Order: sequence, then structure tokens, then C-alpha cells
Amino acid sequence: MIKNHWDLAFENAANIPGSSELPALWADRAAQYRSDAIKAKRRLDTDIPYGTHDREVLDLVWPDTSPKGLLVFVHGGYWIRMDKSYWTDLAEGARSNGWAVCLPSYTLAPEARISHMTTQISHAIRKAAELVPGPVRLAGHSAGGHLVTRMLCNHNILPASVLQRVEHTVSISGLHDLRPLLHTTMNDSLQLDEAEAIAESPVLHRPPAHTRITAWVGGGERPEFIRQSQLLKIMWEGLDANILCTIDSEHNHFTVIEGLKDPASAITKEIIKDLSQH
Repeated sequence: MIKNHWDLAFENAANIPGSSELPALWADRAAQYRSDAIKAKRRLDTDIPYGTHDREVLDLVWPDTSPKGLLVFVHGGYWIRMDKSYWTDLAEGARSNGWAVCLPSYTLAPEARISHMTTQISHAIRKAAELVPGPVRLAGHSAGGHLVTRMLCNHNILPASVLQRVEHTVSISGLHDLRPLLHTTMNDSLQLDEAEAIAESPVLHRPPAHTRITAWVGGGERPEFIRQSQLLKIMWEGLDANILCTIDSEHNHFTVIEGLKDPASAITKEIIKDLSQH
């Protein structure tokens, strides 16, 4: 099969050496992190239901003291792969800085459409916000970056009481205009039509005025991912949003999230920074 331009634009794994080995590595590291947390008697609550589907569950990784607030991290995988269990160790950077970290799973395509995943993530955030007091920060990678920015759009996705607590949203290598996906073979699974692609594209909606947004992307990523991050800044800045776009060194689509494990990394600092100083 000859791949078209848009298939190539979104094809990360084929352009990153050794990427076929990464899912097993991610799963092993996350499992080891959970095991170490149990041995160290750190609080880790797993498989908390936020709905009735077997994938409507979330994990909460707690800090050693009363949490400063809640960080929700939504995983990627093009809405068709992965679950929360691959990413537990990415909670460490924020956890070590005193934040409780929620990692939700959600139903994948083709079983669910992206619009349904949007609803699921809103329910997961609402559930986690009931369990953890204080301010809320959102972060997501790739498809997860799309899902967290969707939470900010002007369609009452989150209850007002929760949205008002969302101080900062960081979309890491996020996809913010879904219309190009209509031209990919990936859409055989996603089953997007033009109406849904428009409705689910954050760049085509208005963000709330009170929150801050950062589009964070690796400088070594596929050009389309850099364009999508820059596009979010261009579109939302034109709607008076408080938004930044950061191109992070030469990181590729997978190494760009490695810093989330490090309490002192630039990406961790960006997510949990003291907004009163900015």
C-alpha cells in the first residue's frame, strides 16, 4: 500500500529508531514504579471507576503530604492504543513536587468515537476533582493533548465548578485540528466524518479567559506536530487566550514526555509552575 501525504505526516514510529520496543519498555517501567510505590508504602489508588465501562477507570498517585492540587495526565496513542497502565512513572515529577496525579483510561477506537472519548475524559476529571481538593492542572500527550485542550472549549464539557479550578493546561505534542485525519488510513479506525472533525478540533472553538495554556512540542518531531502546536497558539491567541508555544530542544514524539518523571525538568516545571509569579 502506498501511503499518502497525511499518513506520512502523522507517522511517528517509523521515523524513530527502536520505537517498536518502546511499548514493552513503557509497560515495564510503569509496572516497576507501581511495585516500588507499594514497597515504599506510598499511596497509589488504582482502578477507581468514573463510569460503567471497564475502561472508565483512573489511577491516583498521591504525594507524601497533603496535595497542592490535582494534575490529570491523559495518555496518547492516536485514540486507538494504550491505557493508563503504561504511564504511571510519568507521575513522579509532579508527585515529588506535592501534586496528586490522576491517570485515566478511556475507550478506544473503533469501539468509541473521539466525541465519546471527550465525554469520558470530562467525567474522569470531574471524578478526580471530587477526590482531590484545590487547583487543577491538565496535561496530555498526543491524542491526550487533544483531549485536554477539548476540555477548555466553549461547550460546557466540564462543569463550571470544575472548569473554574483548571489553572493551566499543557498539551504535549497535541493534535488540535482533526480535519487532516480525514485523509489518513488511521481514519478507518477513528471513523471521523467532517462534522465530528470540526466539532472535536480545539482550534475551531473559543477557550475560557481565565486559564493558561501551553502547547509543548519536541523540535525533532514530525513537522505536522510542530505545526499543530503553533496553530493552537495562533488561533487561541487571536481569541485573547493566555497561551504559549514551546519547542523543546530536539526531542522526538516519544522522548518529549520523558521529563515528566523528573521533578526538576523543564516540562515538569512548566506544568506545575507557580502562576502567581507569571
